[in-house]
Amino acid sequence: MTDSDARPADKPSWISTLRVYLEPASLRMLLLGFSAGLPLLLVLGTLSFWLREAGIDRTTIGYLSWVGLAYAFKWLWAPLVDRLPIPLLTRWLGRRRSWLLLSQLAIVWGLIAMSFNDPQVALTPVVWGALAVAFGSATQDIALDAFRIESADISRQAALAASYQTGYRLAMIWAGAGVLWIAAGVQTASISGYQHGAWHTAYLVMAASMGLGAVTVLLSPEPLRRPMPAAKNAMDWLRDALVEPFADFLRRYQWQAALILALIAVYRISDVVMGIMANPFYVDMGYTKAEVATVTKVYGVIMTLAGAFIGGAMAMRLGVMRVLMLGAVLSAASNLLFAALSTRGHDLTGLIFVISADNLAGGIASAAFIAYLSGLTNVNYSATQYALFSSMMLLLPKFIAGYSGLYVDAFGYQHFFTATAMLGLPVLLLVWLAAQVKPA
Repeated sequence: MTDSDARPADKPSWISTLRVYLEPASLRMLLLGFSAGLPLLLVLGTLSFWLREAGIDRTTIGYLSWVGLAYAFKWLWAPLVDRLPIPLLTRWLGRRRSWLLLSQLAIVWGLIAMSFNDPQVALTPVVWGALAVAFGSATQDIALDAFRIESADISRQAALAASYQTGYRLAMIWAGAGVLWIAAGVQTASISGYQHGAWHTAYLVMAASMGLGAVTVLLSPEPLRRPMPAAKNAMDWLRDALVEPFADFLRRYQWQAALILALIAVYRISDVVMGIMANPFYVDMGYTKAEVATVTKVYGVIMTLAGAFIGGAMAMRLGVMRVLMLGAVLSAASNLLFAALSTRGHDLTGLIFVISADNLAGGIASAAFIAYLSGLTNVNYSATQYALFSSMMLLLPKFIAGYSGLYVDAFGYQHFFTATAMLGLPVLLLVWLAAQVKPA
């Protein structure tokens, strides 16, 4: 490990370390993390459950996961979010908050559009609504990552990341278990099987839930704006907005930038590829909506929250790279538990055990990874650079995940989960190599 990753000479006490979670910046990130976490499952995991229950085949569900590639290409419009003001709105709210509010409105519109369309009757309108949600959510992520990075110094980034993850995972309970509970509660008991009306109501409730994020944006202070030199002409503006953020990263890390980008590109590959088929797996194994909601969407998310707090605290005391390595090992290994579970059929006890281990590992890995990405950014280009990093994190995994349904249809769930665990092995080497990197 590098010298910068070593333990500080005067470590803070555990009490003072944990007190950071009660600071205003951490509490704001808790609420905004909820706003960020709500849309993701609604266009990926929960949507795949809805589609599978509606009778859509697994191969099609796998291909439709490419809607999530909007998150992988958000770096393309991140410079606009970083620099371009929104007429009237930016003057009222500031650069970061105006983009946050606009993106939240796009998410609400997309969720409402999805709710009014039945995939059994017409799948295409549901896909267009999901694309609107994904695009708005990716834009919200760009502005929110910059908002978080600019809201505190580097010593607080791990804590802000953990708070963000907490809000994010709480939203995932609501967007996962909440949707299933609502759909199960409003469907007509005398009619068995799929009912679109239940999903229509559930998705409308999710759209209304985005109001929490909007209120938080309106009540939050705008981060202190860092002055930037005025552009002399359009070409000068394009160079500063599009080229300079990437050139700055390459100047700081030189040839080592390729190693860092390679690590970012594959760090979460095991989780992302496996996750697309998780909900179809639950449906095919015979788990009910209530069981999936309680175990995977509530209990599992609680375990992720525990992992996020543990990971954030460990990163502050032990260094980010050590926890990054631990998260990589645990994330890949936990997929093997899903492979074992696939041989047991409907086993609720086994599901609880597997979800506990998998989500605890995911929380530790996520907190460390967000802190790592935050430490790579230059605050002068925080939105663009962080968008590049987080986009690269998803591009390759999301592309491969599109073929997950095809793979399961050909080889079965056990082989699929084992293969996703093996995808995580190169990550261990890349983490070790990246730990040696120092900026120029």
